[in-house]
Amino acid sequence: MNNPVKLQSIIEELEMQFEESRTFLNLKTGEIISITSDDLRAAEDEEPYDHLPDWQQENRNVAIDVCENFEKYKELPTKYEVNEYEIMEDFCLTLNNQRKRDNLLNAIKGKGAFRRFKDKIIDFDIEEQWYSFRDERLKEIAIEWCQDNNVNYVE
Repeated sequence: MNNPVKLQSIIEELEMQFEESRTFLNLKTGEIISITSDDLRAAEDEEPYDHLPDWQQENRNVAIDVCENFEKYKELPTKYEVNEYEIMEDFCLTLNNQRKRDNLLNAIKGKGAFRRFKDKIIDFDIEEQWYSFRDERLKEIAIEWCQDNNVNYVE
């Protein structure tokens, strides 16, 4: 890779993962780009796009570049690889207060787990502690991804 990527840029992208998009690092420039799955599919299928507005044509051109020059890009971990549920569970297990730990572990079971977890950390006034833990975990994931992919980074 020619230009090192800012670790914080990767972390920010990991925080903003969407199901309908994929995020890539351009290995030559260090730029991080997000592309919708629809644009990638259309690029792979070589669908015409000259009728689209300029901004959509630009997005499609980026998707075409990723498809045609895939060796220039590395895909960042997806939201499934980041697994925020596991991060929440690990955070719960770090709590020394048994009542808080048990309440949070119960809150993250079943549908609506993320909303209940957020409500509980606010109730317990441990929001800052949670975000510090989460940020550190995302940083670890980003560093490991960089190392696994031989990507130079700066903090």
